[in-house]
Amino acid sequence: MLHINRLSQVTIVRHVVGKLHWFFYTVPLLVLLAGCASEEKSDTYGQFEATETSISSEVPGKLIKYTINEGDRLDQNTQVGQVDTTRLSLQKKELRSQLESVRSKIENIDAQVAVQQEELALARTNLKRTEALHEDGAATEQQLDDTRTKVQTMEKRIRALQTEKQSIRAEMETIRTRIEQVEDQIDDALIMNPVNGTVLTSFVETYEMIRQGQPLYEIANLDTLELRVYISGAQLPSVKLGQRVEVLVDKNAEENQAMEGKVSWIASEAEFTPKMIQTKEERVTQVYAVKVRVPNPNGILKIGMPGEVNFE
Repeated sequence: MLHINRLSQVTIVRHVVGKLHWFFYTVPLLVLLAGCASEEKSDTYGQFEATETSISSEVPGKLIKYTINEGDRLDQNTQVGQVDTTRLSLQKKELRSQLESVRSKIENIDAQVAVQQEELALARTNLKRTEALHEDGAATEQQLDDTRTKVQTMEKRIRALQTEKQSIRAEMETIRTRIEQVEDQIDDALIMNPVNGTVLTSFVETYEMIRQGQPLYEIANLDTLELRVYISGAQLPSVKLGQRVEVLVDKNAEENQAMEGKVSWIASEAEFTPKMIQTKEERVTQVYAVKVRVPNPNGILKIGMPGEVNFE
């Protein structure tokens, strides 16, 4: 039977404790160092943005129809609202009445011209007769002058009526132009969505009184977003327009999701690093802004969402 004295037992216990101490402190440290060594930083960072369009009313009035809700996806040339056009319709009706009234003056002048032309034809016939009688000595010089004067007077009256007719036609054209302007305002009262996109914010409600030029809603096309990032002068030579790059976004608290993007714009001038992105020490550094266009078919990307870019 093997006997171990007390001193040997103490030595063995100390040896085992020493091994365990090394294992619990050294191994986690190595694992941590290995994890740090494998974590690679991206080339640059930024935020996603989109072209936001503010849609305004072109005419003032009461908003009698408005079908906009935030988050709605709208197609181009879709009617989304209408401003009350009652006053404009009454104004158009009044202008049409004025146009008919002026047109009746044209008809009256045409009738006068027709009468004057008949009388002129008769006066010219009398003038020829008087000239023939004057040659034969059967008509006096005074009779011939009177007949000529009558013909000239009728010709002047007809020219005056034609001039008046032109003036009335100009007045009619002015009224027609005003009618077209009112019709254009009535068309503008129909609020048409001008671009494909998603409604970000709505500023009004149905039946509100709105002003001309007042913003109604804000829309942006979220099918493709742009990631605005900043690069240093040293990175600039390796970045080109149309270059395909790797874009990383947060998948969850621990993982990233990789996407493909394309460089769509590079600033031609350097600027100071924006405070919102870089540390205090790096704010004095001059950088170049770059936009990376990233497709967003599944709606994963959001405006203001952070992203990372790797150019290689």
